[in-house]
Order: sequence, then C-alpha cells, then structure tokens
Amino acid sequence: MEIFDLAISYKWKYDREFVSLIEHIFQKEGLRTFIINEFNSAEVIELLKKKKLFFKAYLDRASDEDPDFLPLIKILTRKKSYIINPHSKIVKSVDKYLMHKRLLRKSFVLPKTFLLPSFDHDETLRLKESDLNSIGKPFIIKPALFSGGGQGVIKNAESIEEIMKERRINHYEKYIVQEKIYPRNLQRRRAWFRVLWAFGNVIPTWWDDNTHVYHRVTKTEVTRHNLLPLFRITKRLARMTQLDYFSTEIALTKDHKFVLIDYINDQCDMRLKSNHTDGVPDSVVKAFISAMKKKVLAL
Repeated sequence: MEIFDLAISYKWKYDREFVSLIEHIFQKEGLRTFIINEFNSAEVIELLKKKKLFFKAYLDRASDEDPDFLPLIKILTRKKSYIINPHSKIVKSVDKYLMHKRLLRKSFVLPKTFLLPSFDHDETLRLKESDLNSIGKPFIIKPALFSGGGQGVIKNAESIEEIMKERRINHYEKYIVQEKIYPRNLQRRRAWFRVLWAFGNVIPTWWDDNTHVYHRVTKTEVTRHNLLPLFRITKRLARMTQLDYFSTEIALTKDHKFVLIDYINDQCDMRLKSNHTDGVPDSVVKAFISAMKKKVLAL
C-alpha cells in the first residue's frame, strides 16, 4: 500500500497556485502529497478500494463544484482518513438562514435581519414597507446558500419589488434581508475585516468590501485599534461549527461595535496577492498552509 500524508482535490483554475504552494511547503518537510482531479478520481477510488492507496488527510476543494467527487469522501471516511472540513459539519454551518438563528441564540452582534423561506416553500412575502423602514434603505438581499464571492448579493436594494424579483428568479433559495452596515474608518481604511480561522489559528485581514483588496492586520494594529474582539468572535464561531478552517466577515462601526456580517465561508479564496490585486496576502496563505501542515503531522 502506498501512503500519502495529504490528498488534495480541486476544480477551480485559480486554486492551482494554492495547491502548488501546499505541495512545495509539505514536500519541503518530507511529507507526501497527492493531487486528485477529474481525470484520475475514478482510478483513485479503485486503488483505495483495493487497499493499494491510503491518504492520512484529505483537503476537498472540488465536491462543492462537482458532485462526482462526493463518492471519494465516502470511501475516505470509511477508510478513516482525516477529512478536513467534513461535509456533515459544513452543511450545518454555511446556510446563512439557519446560522442566523443559531447566532442569535448565542447573542452574537448581527445586522437587523429578516429571514425569508424559499419561494417554492411559501410564495407569500410577509414583509411590509414598514419592516423595510425599520432596517433602513438601502438594504442587503442575500441568498442563504449560493453567494460565494458576493455572487447573488444585492448590496443596495430599495424596494419590496426587488426582494420579490430575487425570490422568483432563485425560487428554490431561502433569502435573508439585512440592514446595511457602514464601517468606521481606521488609518484611512474601511474597518471591514475578513478573518481566517485556520486549524486553531485566527488570522485577521483588512478587507475592503467595495474593492475586495486585502491587507494583513498587524499585531501593532490589533493593539492600537482594540481589535481583539476579532479573535474572540472567530474563536466562538470555531467552537460552534467545529470546522478546521473558514473565513468570516466582521465590520467595526462608528460606535465601536463589532458586527458579524457574513457568517461562515468554508471554501476560502486562496488566490495569492502577488499574482492577483484582490488576492489574499501571501503571508496569510503560507500561515494557513503551515497550520494545516501541523495538523497533518499530528495525525
């Protein structure tokens, strides 16, 4: 039997540089990596069944895009491989509709929000104009599930008609209608943060929600601007979800409230800033990989 420390599957072309960096860092430590793609997945499954191949850990960056990779997770689970962010935990965490209810019960600070069932489930829109006035205009319309990278999010909605239109277009999708949060400015930057949870580590970044440009938060900035709540909020989310990694969005308002904006993103964008203007700082990606390496070494 051939044993590898980490297997990685991916479909998104921009994951290639991330996966290459994982291989470089892991192999430098003497760890063995294995890449699974659409061309070899069936062969890999057969080799696993015949006990000719084993992976200590598996990083899945493919099955959310291609269901053909789902059988791989099932067989690796049976084989007792460590599944990074197992599907059973993800489904409980990425649904914004369900997570909003859980977070409210745990007293997280959230935007004022209305939860709407899918159009297929209930065609009636029970929101009134007075409800919208209570959250202010413009407001945000978000699908509960399919909004990766802001896709499908209406950031400056003004009317009930816009909500009805979105519900009809994606009639199978639950929606949340949310108060628009305006962050304060710190160091000429919008105090909007994308925070990464990586295998027990909190890595905060400045993330401009308009330009999508990242900058890593320094230790000096954490002290200067009293940003420790970013760490506390993220650790609380990690305890709730039990995920190995995720990113979350938190905004700091003018009255110094840390508001949890976008709850859990499990497939974090890992494009490198050195190659993409709106990519993640290279040091953050390397810190993520190092944290994952420690996790795999401990298995």
